[in-house]
Amino acid sequence: MGFESKVLTSRWFEATPPSKKVLIVLHGRGDSLEGFLWMPQFMQLNVNYLLVNAPDNYYMGYSWYDLPPDQAPGVVRSRKLLDQLFNELEQAGYDDQDMILFGFSQGCMMVQEWGMRSERHLAGCLGVSGSCLDPAALVKEASAAGKARPYLLTHGRYDEVVPFERTQNQVKELKLHFNIDWRTFDKDHTIDEQDEIPLFRSWLKDKFAL
Repeated sequence: MGFESKVLTSRWFEATPPSKKVLIVLHGRGDSLEGFLWMPQFMQLNVNYLLVNAPDNYYMGYSWYDLPPDQAPGVVRSRKLLDQLFNELEQAGYDDQDMILFGFSQGCMMVQEWGMRSERHLAGCLGVSGSCLDPAALVKEASAAGKARPYLLTHGRYDEVVPFERTQNQVKELKLHFNIDWRTFDKDHTIDEQDEIPLFRSWLKDKFAL
């Protein structure tokens, strides 16, 4: 059974053999779902992949929110769009506990900003090379499901786009309230194929119970 969103441009990759598990993938600023076309084949996981485009045009790609200091309105708007996306998935017959939300950079911020507030009981959230707007606000507005669900957050120690120390300090605060597995790598603002991808694969297999 395929899926097509009416609220966000997306592309669905069907699991073979059929599965009810879904990995929803959010790209970073200036990128698009095209930047993650490698994932369904490369990850070698028998799940459905939903690659999603952010709502705003940004040069040759898209973005989830504006640059600082005007991030907040776009983040709130994109959170509401993700609410609608998950409503669509539910109506299409996919269960919360069979879904994981993945995001890179801006997509990672959306994973945290949406995932930590949402009442949906997802199998987990995975965020790479991102940050959040305000840890204190996330803690204050967190849902019970948001505090309970597992998170894998990773970052590069040489990241010059989203500074490592800022994210690390945020995670230290968030770990007091959320179920976060925090991992760091000798990389910049990218995904490390040699060390990081195997971690993703292992963590996703565990949370998807594959």
